[in-house]
Amino acid sequence: MATLRERLKAAETQLAFLAGGATGAAVSRVGAIPAARGAARLAVGTPQGRAVLAGISYSVLRDELNARDQAAAEERFGPRAGIVEPLRALQPLPLPIAQATIAGMDAGAKIRKKAVSKFNKAVSAGMKQVKASTSNGSKGSIKDAKKAFATVTKTVSKIKKGGKVAKKGLLRKIGLAAKKVLK
Repeated sequence: MATLRERLKAAETQLAFLAGGATGAAVSRVGAIPAARGAARLAVGTPQGRAVLAGISYSVLRDELNARDQAAAEERFGPRAGIVEPLRALQPLPLPIAQATIAGMDAGAKIRKKAVSKFNKAVSAGMKQVKASTSNGSKGSIKDAKKAFATVTKTVSKIKKGGKVAKKGLLRKIGLAAKKVLK
């Protein structure tokens, strides 16, 4: 990993390269900071300068991040972490997972899927009933989804609290479907 001084030195070198040979004379006349500003303007002012600066910056950043990752891997997983690079070229995995796999560790936290509540299951069953009926649009489609959802959630909530199922119509179908799930 490069120190701050080494990075600054590399940036100076890149700016001098982009500005050309005039940097030395400019530094002696006006000082280091204005000369660096002028070199940066010159470098960023042309498309070629921007491309070179972007390429150099990207490669320096990439190399530094790779070195930092390698050091962290060796610290965490030991000397076997160096095996990762050839394997990474064959099958690109996120670096910590690849190194953990090679080290024989269990990689990545296993996230358990959140359980669907009974109420949500009952609402789903009610929405299926709405979609199957013709009272809220044609069969297989829902004309006003917001209104239908409001009706279903209110009905399911009522059934869950122990209310009675409606005598007829769509509300009865929703209530019966909810009752099956909630029992």
